[in-house]
Amino acid sequence: MQEIIIPPVAEAPHDSNATDLVENQYRQDPHHPLFARQLQPGQWTDVSAREFREDAKTIARGLASVGIEPGDSVAIMSPTRYEWTLIDLAIMYAGAVTVPIYETSSPSQIAWIVRDSQVKAAIVETSGHARSVQTALQREALPELKGTWIMEDGLDDLRALAANGPDAEEMERRRSQANLDDVATIVYTSGTTGRPKGCMITHGNLVNLSLNVLHSEMHEVLTRDSTTILFIPLAHIFARFISFQTLAAGSKVGHTPDVKQLVPDLKSFQPDFLLAVPRVFEKVYNSALLNAQEAGKGKIFERGAEIAVEYSKAKEAGQLGTGLRLKHWVFDKLLYSKIRAAMGGNVKDAISGGGPLGAYLSHFFRGIGVSIKEGYGLTETTAPVTVNRPGKTRVGTVGLPTPGCGIRIADDGEILASGVCVFKGYLNLPDKTEEELVDGWFHTGDIGHLDDDGYLTITGRKKEILVTASGKNVAPAQLEDQIRADGLVSQVIVIGDNQKFVAALVTLDEETAPSWLKQRGLEPAMSMAEMATHPTVREYVQGLVDKANESVSRAESIREFRIADRDFTIEAGQMTPSLKIRRETILQDYQHLVDDIYQTATK
Repeated sequence: MQEIIIPPVAEAPHDSNATDLVENQYRQDPHHPLFARQLQPGQWTDVSAREFREDAKTIARGLASVGIEPGDSVAIMSPTRYEWTLIDLAIMYAGAVTVPIYETSSPSQIAWIVRDSQVKAAIVETSGHARSVQTALQREALPELKGTWIMEDGLDDLRALAANGPDAEEMERRRSQANLDDVATIVYTSGTTGRPKGCMITHGNLVNLSLNVLHSEMHEVLTRDSTTILFIPLAHIFARFISFQTLAAGSKVGHTPDVKQLVPDLKSFQPDFLLAVPRVFEKVYNSALLNAQEAGKGKIFERGAEIAVEYSKAKEAGQLGTGLRLKHWVFDKLLYSKIRAAMGGNVKDAISGGGPLGAYLSHFFRGIGVSIKEGYGLTETTAPVTVNRPGKTRVGTVGLPTPGCGIRIADDGEILASGVCVFKGYLNLPDKTEEELVDGWFHTGDIGHLDDDGYLTITGRKKEILVTASGKNVAPAQLEDQIRADGLVSQVIVIGDNQKFVAALVTLDEETAPSWLKQRGLEPAMSMAEMATHPTVREYVQGLVDKANESVSRAESIREFRIADRDFTIEAGQMTPSLKIRRETILQDYQHLVDDIYQTATK
């Protein structure tokens, strides 16, 4: 199959916009809780549709009072928290356009976004963020903003300013002025290569995609009674779309700004479903494995994992026997229930995106009672162009197109996307827009294939395909994902472009390393630099490499590797805020290791 298009199953009125998602919830039941705020650790307070709507409208009026006009851009620079979504909707209630900025952005990155999208005001979380914005303005000699507010006191200031803002009739005019064709937000790509591009996401992208997902089989997961907790960056389109999706559904949302507090927050909030990148699920699995090994129960965990995977596969094939059911019941008491408890106890479904999860972990989690539905999308597709859904899930794929969207496979294997999800274009880059958006089909840059039923499988990025000196094409992701799934490993980058053989750079996970070392009778406080060359560590990583190599031909296999003495980081510019690796930066920073591989290796 080379193309599949799923017709839309829902469509919003053309004169509506994203704020109508809140208005609809308010009209349906003003007392219905849309959010829960954590005022103290472990204590959550519900926020009703009425409370959220009134506060968003008040902040919107405050923005209007300082001169923010419909169509103006207003930036948000903050980690994920309740106020992020509140401000996002307040900006739209004012008729303005939201421009997210990652809180880790440098002054030069901030300056580029402010200049490119003509930001008129900014709301930030900390005084440090405010200083970064001010530094960016001064360095680039940019015009002063109409205001920069720090969330804690700044929102109260905006609420106070609302008294001097336009009247209710004018504010309603501003709120309802935008229609589905108008830009709701400008989301800048993470920028794995080159300068970030501003993707113009319309109200129609957010609203119609939300409604079509909601009216698909996903309505079993996204209900008015369901709850979730957001912890991945709202500046990223993945979490951002879910914030609108949950508004459309009326699901209750909590927020965790600090991922280190995720486990206790999960236990106290007890969500029904989760949204996460694959690395989170890998860490859940690896932490459970390491804890079991430390308690001397490693063999029990490994056997339990085998049964979970076997159970999932048998259930998918409709061949679930009595013996396997009994074994699964035993391990549910011994192991699976404890892992679910660590995730809050109520999680039955999860959505994974941002990269491949891997068939093993998909089967494992489904086998323990948590069905992870992998999806696929980009900033340019407002996140989910495809997703696995209840009753329509195929492990190893990223699912079928969402209703209202289509997938086409080009002759060279590139994935093209169309439909309600596809953005309006790149801000100030008409040539780039024309190049990548042709006849309504967006050229994703990803490579993949459709099976006979229309399920999409991703095999790599066009720009990341390595071509060795012998002319062999190698897709790094297939090897990287398998090695990175191990608990000791943090990141992997496969190299070998124009080289005689394929190699890899590996980094270690500082959180799991002490436990791993202790289990092997080594010094738990060993530094990353010492671990990088330690024989036991190298032997272990070699085993991971050997296992991954079994999935490819010898010409594609990793023949040599080096372990870096520190992890790749966002701060060093080696990772994007959405945790994608920046290959060019890494190769520059670790050129000495690359040279060592190809100058000294004799294989």
